[in-house]
Amino acid sequence: MTLAIGDKAPDFSLPAQDGRSVSLSDALGKRAVVLFFYPMDDTPGCTVEACAFRDRYDAFAEAGAEVIGISADSGASHEKFATKHKLPMTLLSDADGKVRALYGVKKTLGLLPGRATFVIDREGRIQHMFVSQLRVKEHSAQALEVVKRLGRVGSGVAVAT
Repeated sequence: MTLAIGDKAPDFSLPAQDGRSVSLSDALGKRAVVLFFYPMDDTPGCTVEACAFRDRYDAFAEAGAEVIGISADSGASHEKFATKHKLPMTLLSDADGKVRALYGVKKTLGLLPGRATFVIDREGRIQHMFVSQLRVKEHSAQALEVVKRLGRVGSGVAVAT
């Protein structure tokens, strides 16, 4: 990964499953942001990961965080995936992989798009990063713990794994 804890998170604008454009800077200042990059809609591991974020979604909101998923899939694919699994979070289409590259999310075995989660505080600083292609449920569990700590002590918490 090219980014480190404490770095300013790169801003971006991407299309969401409902067609609107979403920018990281739109949320900053108001809420923490949890970005999770995942390989592909409606595949086994990605479905488990997205559903784990879904199941903790209310806890993220109560702790003051917005959850955003990013993959290369189209808006139509995201809409179908979100509807099928009742996913409340925003899903963004990074079709050309530019945002994935900005965040340094590498391919696994040179083939599969990588799986990584970032917790970004209200000031836009990265406070946590977790990268694991296989430990899909841990992405949301670790991110929620960090968001809760951020809510208790402000943005002065830096946690890395």
